[in-house]
Amino acid sequence: MVKFTILAGGYTSYIASYMFNSETNNLTYLNQYITGGNPSWIISHPTNKSILYATNENVPTGALQSFTVGPEGALTLIDTAYSGGSGPPYCGGLSTGQVAIVNYGSGTARVIPTTTDPLHFSTDDSTIVTFPVPTTGTQGVSEPHMAYQYGEELLIPDKGDDKIWRLGQDGSPGNFSVHGQIAQPIGSGPRHIQIYENQLYTVHELASTLTLQDFPAYPNYSTPLISNVSTVPQYQPAGSSFAAAEVLIPLPTAEFPAPYIYASNRNIGVQDPRGDTIAIFEKVDNQLVLRNQVYTGLNQIRGMMHGQQAGEGGDAYIVAAGFAGTAGVKVYKRTEGGANLEEVAVNTELPTRTSFVWLKQ
Repeated sequence: MVKFTILAGGYTSYIASYMFNSETNNLTYLNQYITGGNPSWIISHPTNKSILYATNENVPTGALQSFTVGPEGALTLIDTAYSGGSGPPYCGGLSTGQVAIVNYGSGTARVIPTTTDPLHFSTDDSTIVTFPVPTTGTQGVSEPHMAYQYGEELLIPDKGDDKIWRLGQDGSPGNFSVHGQIAQPIGSGPRHIQIYENQLYTVHELASTLTLQDFPAYPNYSTPLISNVSTVPQYQPAGSSFAAAEVLIPLPTAEFPAPYIYASNRNIGVQDPRGDTIAIFEKVDNQLVLRNQVYTGLNQIRGMMHGQQAGEGGDAYIVAAGFAGTAGVKVYKRTEGGANLEEVAVNTELPTRTSFVWLKQ
């Protein structure tokens, strides 16, 4: 029997904790822990699962928070720092001990060093990177949505500017600047990315597409798209409006040898009674092939996370929830080697959640 603790952020003033029992397929709500406002994105420290970072997606002044994680996901707030802008939807710990955060509402990003430990922030020497106002595309403003470390670079998808910015550190920690970009289709709205075997997978919010391209070595700015596919299910109600949100690529294991790609669809228009889908793709002969559209009963899936984050046994599961509606939090088991999903647990005590962290109990 394997038990997992799942932490869940959302647009509230707390982070919730759940217990998932993989033998009985029970998802039990445990507790909630007070944070700053709107901890919409949460993420573990990259090497220390007893440390959690969270955004405060507040307007006009966002923040980054650090917590210690105790038994059953009990959280203790340690430090809070200014995010460098408005409405931060994403943060991520870096291998260098710094923490990156992006600000959707102000078109800015900041990399905040930590002090003698990963829990305390030092903002004195942390510069705020302001991205240029786009001259092409459809948004008219910069809207960074994610910070992804790859090697020594920090990659930031900009939904408003249809680019993935390439940032590098300039000297001391906290000092970063743009040193390149990876162009994306105009009007596509790149939101989240994953890199696997030196290939870049991008989910585009405005176009609701998933694209594949070779990752360009610096200083090359871009490479041609190899594959560009829709994430939207074939049949939907009139008045539907889709905005793809998340992309996951669990690493291959003995039980799941194929690196399937999972993309969440958000229907922000007329809802389908079956809920939003998680689209499952496989790369075949360097092309993205749709394997399944799994209807979830969830409305506006913004965040989901695979249990591989928690280690052994977690690779079989994905947790998801909606930004809207009352369907709560659901756990899915990967079946058919990962080409399909089966709902195995649900908890509706909290109607909505937006991001997740898995921990081994």
